[in-house]
Amino acid sequence: MKIIKETKSMCPVCGRLLPATVTEEDGAVWIRRTCPEHGELRSLYWSDAEMYHRYEQYDREGRGVYNPNTNTPGECTQRCGLCAHHKSGTLLANIDLTNRCNLNCDFCFANARACGYIYEPTFDEIVSMLELLRNEEPVPCPAVQFAGGEPTMRDDLTDIIKKAKELGFSQVQMASNGVKLARNPELAREWRAAGLSTVYLHFDGTTKDTNPLLEKTSLPAIESCRKAGLGIVLVPTVINGKNDHQVGDIIKFAAKNIDVIRGINFQPVAFTGAAKNDDVERERVTVPDLVKRMEEQTDGALKQSDFYPVPSMMAVCDLIESYTGEAQIMFCAHPHCGAATYGFVNEKGDLVPVNRFIDVDKFLTEVAKMAEKFRNAGKTGKYLAMVTGLNNMRKIVEKGEVEGIKIDMNKMIYDALIKHDYNSIGQFHKNALFIGTMHFMDCFNYDTDRVERCCIHYTTPDGRLIPFCTYNSGPVYREQVWKKYAKPMPAKKNASAGGSCAGCGDCGSVENTE
Repeated sequence: MKIIKETKSMCPVCGRLLPATVTEEDGAVWIRRTCPEHGELRSLYWSDAEMYHRYEQYDREGRGVYNPNTNTPGECTQRCGLCAHHKSGTLLANIDLTNRCNLNCDFCFANARACGYIYEPTFDEIVSMLELLRNEEPVPCPAVQFAGGEPTMRDDLTDIIKKAKELGFSQVQMASNGVKLARNPELAREWRAAGLSTVYLHFDGTTKDTNPLLEKTSLPAIESCRKAGLGIVLVPTVINGKNDHQVGDIIKFAAKNIDVIRGINFQPVAFTGAAKNDDVERERVTVPDLVKRMEEQTDGALKQSDFYPVPSMMAVCDLIESYTGEAQIMFCAHPHCGAATYGFVNEKGDLVPVNRFIDVDKFLTEVAKMAEKFRNAGKTGKYLAMVTGLNNMRKIVEKGEVEGIKIDMNKMIYDALIKHDYNSIGQFHKNALFIGTMHFMDCFNYDTDRVERCCIHYTTPDGRLIPFCTYNSGPVYREQVWKKYAKPMPAKKNASAGGSCAGCGDCGSVENTE
């Protein structure tokens, strides 16, 4: 056993915060801690130690926020947030619009069906939360995702989207099961006109056994968005033994529908409910597991080496900041939170990763050199450094055609950095498929080092920003916030003379549309 680091974690039984050790054992990475009440606990952290250490090389801390929201004493997880100790700003904010839903999913970490009350902030409370995000210093939050529950249950969703755009969010996203989009295609046009950028669509597989919603909900919802010109990111919850064998099929499905599907964000299941050790051991999927399945199930079109952790992009953030002299957003999440790459689809439908066009490591090294030169140069010196850097980049960027795809990476870099013309980057995103995974933590693999670096935060009506994994596990801030602002459920509507619930979701109950 090799000790990698000391941190703090939780007891999955009582939630107590404990000193913990991250260790390497038999080619995998584990997190160990001892609870005075429940004894020694060992949980899988990453299934591939070699990949863990590769990602560790890209580790970069951020600068946090200049105007923290709380000064509550106590340890991490007890003083959220954001507190002065947090090391990252908000890249993406989640706002729960409601806990009402029109589905009944057994793995939902929001656990909407069991609440027994309604959590639904008022429009004015939501505006205050949006303003809090845009007032963050030194860089206002650029992206917000409306979540729940099912956000489409709100009648004022269009007005909420409009307000977010009005306040300056460049990305306005919505996490949805797609039920209402499938039933009413006009909603996609209405929400896109209001300023919605992307629908994060629940999508667990390409067959009915893995995705019961496929025929009646998922496919019609995708078609509604296609007709409205509204982009989609597929969000599969990956569970070992249930749908992990369809990872490759989901990627192929997205590639066939690249005109409307902009990406896939695979989310290995987080055990935030009353999970047992047996459940976790049987169903756990880590980032290395998922990436290996992608390589196997795409016949090597995607390789494990094609994927990079989020903070690998910090070199690009440094470059833009040093060139413009203005604070920029920082992709400084913990290196073991997730992984991603981009792929292009040729006329035959084959997926070609961006790594085939460019040596990513050499590119990032050159970008870091340019950023350093900019920091030490005047206006004229910056221009000369840029020209030199671009000439060096031409040596590492593929100039020709790769597997039927031609991407002028040099022009894109030149347009963005010299001409400040970002149209070519926009075209890149339209023609590229984002393939990523974010492994949200639970009480079994909780690591406060990761929490302090979190870039995805929940916003609450009482003016706090809480890291995603802390909000959904541990002290369960979600439960505390929802209960604090809870409203009693109205009487259920009768669906028949027998008095059974109609399941429309209007009263906070749930249904299974399939």
